[in-house]
Amino acid sequence: MDTKFSVALHILAMISESKEVLSSQALADSVGTNASYIRKVIALLKNAGIISSQQGRTGYQLSKAPDEISLLEIYFATQEVNHISLFQIHQNANSECPVGQHIEEAMIPIYMNVEKHLEDELANQTLEQVIANLYQIANKTRI
Repeated sequence: MDTKFSVALHILAMISESKEVLSSQALADSVGTNASYIRKVIALLKNAGIISSQQGRTGYQLSKAPDEISLLEIYFATQEVNHISLFQIHQNANSECPVGQHIEEAMIPIYMNVEKHLEDELANQTLEQVIANLYQIANKTRI
């Protein structure tokens, strides 16, 4: 997995909590990357309907409340998938080998179980929980 998911969480938390209008450059400065990468992640979030912007105006808004945005929704948007697939089976296993013949079938149920568990966990966590964690870690209360 690449960093788009964690960058998206950073961006979304900033958009949610900032009192200022945030440009892609301001977001890039906070994330520690370049503005073009931020714009790519923002485009994914906009395409998924998680954020919106108004033509001719700088800045972005969440399309719904942070407690209504699941981490799974953000993951799917940033990874451009509709299910989690973390593991790949190696190619070209020797079909003459007793392990090589069956390794794929042996691993698939395990991989699917782990991926399903992760999907369930991300579906039950929201952007609001990430934001609350940020405030708790910073020892600050929300205004």
